[in-house]
Amino acid sequence: MKKVLVVGLVLLMAMNMMFAAGAAESSSSKGMIGVVMPTRSEERWNKDGAAVKSGLEALGYKVDLQFSDDDIPTQVRQIEDLITKDAKVLVIASIDGVALSDVLAKAAEAKIPVIAYDRLIMKSPNVDYYLSFDNYAVGQQMGDILIKGMKLDNPAKKPLLIELFGGSPDDNNAYKFYDGAMDRLKPYFDNGTLKIGSGQKGMDTVGTLRWSNELAMSRMENLLSAHYTNQTLDGILSPYDPISLSTLEACKAVGYGTAGKPLPVVGGQDCIVASCKSILAGEQYATVLKDTRVLGQATVELVDTIMRGETPAGLDTTSYNNDSIKNGKPYIVPSVLLKSVIVTKDNLKAEVVDTGYHTAAEVGL
Repeated sequence: MKKVLVVGLVLLMAMNMMFAAGAAESSSSKGMIGVVMPTRSEERWNKDGAAVKSGLEALGYKVDLQFSDDDIPTQVRQIEDLITKDAKVLVIASIDGVALSDVLAKAAEAKIPVIAYDRLIMKSPNVDYYLSFDNYAVGQQMGDILIKGMKLDNPAKKPLLIELFGGSPDDNNAYKFYDGAMDRLKPYFDNGTLKIGSGQKGMDTVGTLRWSNELAMSRMENLLSAHYTNQTLDGILSPYDPISLSTLEACKAVGYGTAGKPLPVVGGQDCIVASCKSILAGEQYATVLKDTRVLGQATVELVDTIMRGETPAGLDTTSYNNDSIKNGKPYIVPSVLLKSVIVTKDNLKAEVVDTGYHTAAEVGL
C-alpha cells in the first residue's frame, strides 16, 4: 500500500511539474523581444522604453529592456547578450549610428530582425526597418518655430541675429533636423533678414556631441562673450529641449530676459516637462512634440506584424539611405515615418495636457 502511495505521489508531482512547465512555456510562447535604449538618464528614453515594453507585454510578448548609459561598448554587449538569449526581434535606439555593424552582422546570422528605433543605424545592411518621425519635417518645424517667433516675415529690424546648434554628429537624425531647419531659414538668410552673428554654421561646427546640454551651454557662453558684447542675439536654432534650456540659462546669466533685453527666441524638441514649464513662463518659445506613445504603439504594431510573419504595409522605401550596400545596391531602409506637432504656449494644454502626454500638475497648470 505504501509503495502504491509513493508511486502515486511521484506521478502527481511529475504531472504538476509538466503542467507548470507547460504554463510557463505558454506564457512566453510569443517569444522574447529585445529592446535597447541609449540611456536612462533622460526623461524621453525612459518614456520610450516603458511605452514599448508595456505595449508588447500586453500582447503576450516577453520583453528584455536594456539601457546603455550612453556607453557604446555597453550597448554592443547588451545586444550580444540579447542575441545569445534568442531574442526574436531587436529594437535598438543607437548611441552611435555607425558603431553597430559587427554586432548586427551577428544578429543577421541568427536571423533576428532589427528595428532601428528613432535613430537610423548607419553603414549596415542588417537593419531591417527604421521607425521614427519624419525627421526632415521635424527640422522644418524647428525652422517654422523661428520664422513665427522671430517674426521673420515682418521683422522689426534687419538683420536679426541668430546662432545655430545642431544635434550629435554621430546621430543621423541630427543632420535631418539641421537640413530641414536650414531649408526653411535659407530664404531669410538670402534676403538679409537673418544673419548668423558668429558666422558659425554646418554640422561639423555647430553639432553637439551626445546632445550634451553642458557642451551646448559652454559653447553658448563662449559665443555670447566673443560676439555679443555690442549686439543683441535674437534667436537660437536648437534641436533638443535640454540644449534649449541650457542656452537660455547662458543668456539669462548675461542679462537677457530683463527689461529692454528680451530672451532670444528658442525652439526645441521632445516636449520635456521642464521645457513645457519654460514655454508657459514665456521663456522657451516652442518645442516639437514627438509623442512617444505614438512611436511606442507603432513599434509594438511593427514587431507584432513581423512576429506574425506578415509584411508591414505603408513603408517609406525612398527616404533613408543608411550608407550601406545590400544586394549590390545602395540600401534604403524600409521606414515607418510618423507626424510631429509644434507646441507653443497657445496650444500646450490641448496638445500636451488634454492628450495625457503630461499632467497639468507636472507642467504647472
